[in-house]
Amino acid sequence: MRRQVGTVGGAVVALLVASGAPAAATEEASVVPATLTVPSLSWAACGLTEEATAADVQCAVAGLPLDYDEPTGGQVQIAVAKVPATDPANRVGSLFFNFGGPGGPAVDYLQAAGAGLFATLNERFDIVAFDPRGVGQSTPAIDCQIDERTEEFFPSPAPTPLDVDVEELVSGAQRYADRCAAANGELLEHVSTANVARDLDALRAAVGDEKLSFLGFSYGTFLGATYASLFPDRYRAMVLDGALDPTGYINDPVSLSTAQASGFELALARFTQACAVDQVACAGFGGTDPYLAYDRLLAAADAAPLPADGYPDDPTPVTADDIRAVTLTLLYAKENWGLLAAVLASAEAGDGSPVRALLDLITSDPVGNDAFFSISAGEQQWPRDVEEYLDRGAEEWVAFPHFWASFAYAEITLGLWPARDEDAFAGPFEVPATSPAPLVIGTTYDPATPYRGSLQMVEDLGNATLLTMEGDGHTAYGGRSTCIDSATEAYLVDVTLPAPGTVCTQEVPFTALEGVDAASGTGVLTARPVDRGLLTALR
Repeated sequence: MRRQVGTVGGAVVALLVASGAPAAATEEASVVPATLTVPSLSWAACGLTEEATAADVQCAVAGLPLDYDEPTGGQVQIAVAKVPATDPANRVGSLFFNFGGPGGPAVDYLQAAGAGLFATLNERFDIVAFDPRGVGQSTPAIDCQIDERTEEFFPSPAPTPLDVDVEELVSGAQRYADRCAAANGELLEHVSTANVARDLDALRAAVGDEKLSFLGFSYGTFLGATYASLFPDRYRAMVLDGALDPTGYINDPVSLSTAQASGFELALARFTQACAVDQVACAGFGGTDPYLAYDRLLAAADAAPLPADGYPDDPTPVTADDIRAVTLTLLYAKENWGLLAAVLASAEAGDGSPVRALLDLITSDPVGNDAFFSISAGEQQWPRDVEEYLDRGAEEWVAFPHFWASFAYAEITLGLWPARDEDAFAGPFEVPATSPAPLVIGTTYDPATPYRGSLQMVEDLGNATLLTMEGDGHTAYGGRSTCIDSATEAYLVDVTLPAPGTVCTQEVPFTALEGVDAASGTGVLTARPVDRGLLTALR
């Protein structure tokens, strides 16, 4: 699931779990109204690359109610894309997926990659992407109409909570919330996860499937749990990978935020430990004590920002906060450890250009940031008292010394948000014994959705099976473990669950980024993370 993790000084794209609901749905609100006409989808070729064109990517738009309480009123236009099954004679049906967020689009991914990571599943399924309401190519799309190059709604990060300008911090958060409300109006009152689940049910019917097959990652597991709770008789198979605690997510997001801060601190410790063991993979960063070296690097950048003249698009010197932001993002995927090591080695040698280049990449989507805040704040039960965020920020400074500024202080906007979705769903999240058991996948050292969230998801749903991957990074399916992939695909195709208690081993090595001179940083700016790692970092 993705979270726009802002430091005190600005929004930084990273993955997190966020979204929620203020009130339980009524029985009437839990189904697609009987008066709703199943949308008609007019498919047209829309591949944007040779791979996507060869895969016959097709796109359509579905007109659905803005407010399901008024199904004949205003509409939202939901963007949909699909890649037809490559083995049509043995086609099972359609497989819908969601990469997380909230606010993560999917249609443009399919348009560019074709089936991409889902090639095996694409043999038996039409792979179907959709952009949730308010997101991506769906219209209207959430856009707070902010130019982050010229408008600053958040103050620059402070070295410690003792240095935070509270008035500036709170006023910036309030101005951002007010701008978003003014720019998006009524839309913000109808973008809850429950309404996305209702859209998903309509899309299921539109593609002709009697039952939904669904693959959700991160925040997408909350969408899946919501769908299964609202429509327990309308799905055949549901995979929830990188699962979160659904009840806590919607009703107690503060606890989940704290768990995530802890998860990233642990991920940094595991990365630096791996660096100490294998200096070749780590591009020589940190020598015998990479953890200490990382802290020394931050201190040096605090004292004197690192030059970034090697990145002509933006040679602004690199601060310690910039290094933290890039670190947090790349820790989402173990595939990116080699890239992170090369970037840190370059910074250790005095060149901040690779950090600046990556920061430019991960902060290039302010509209996605807007969707994250809008969907999260409109349904989650965030505290309304600003003092709670300030107190927690001071506590996190002590408990989470590297990433403290990315959580409580950055979440003040969520508590000040003016719009709420009355049709959001706050639970109970449960699956009756008569419904198929969802397959819940958890990774033991997942920083964004810590493993205990998967345990709680299974506990909440009641009728669900846990599959564990021992390893690092966010989510498990898609080339990280043969065992995970085989179990997931067997379940989706045949609805055959793995044996209870099954534990798989991650197969992602920590390897040096090829073509990089660790001493000078040469090659980092042109090196690209593997597709899976980059996808995860932006999910």
